[in-house]
Amino acid sequence: MSYRDIITIEPGKRGGQPCIRGMRITVYDVLSYLAAGISESEILSDFPELTREDILASLSFAADREGQPTLARD
Repeated sequence: MSYRDIITIEPGKRGGQPCIRGMRITVYDVLSYLAAGISESEILSDFPELTREDILASLSFAADREGQPTLARD
């Protein structure tokens, strides 16, 4: 599974933020819930339209983005 099949970016939706399968739930939303200590099962219960693969795709997207080099700032 590739996050590229799940994560979508549409300029007119949620300000162009990466979303899950074109829904209005962003990668940031999912990561924020996980960072707050909300379990995967709780997220899936609260948002039945999400799947475990959606959560894993969000993590994969974030890991890939974090691994990209950044420009050095003076």
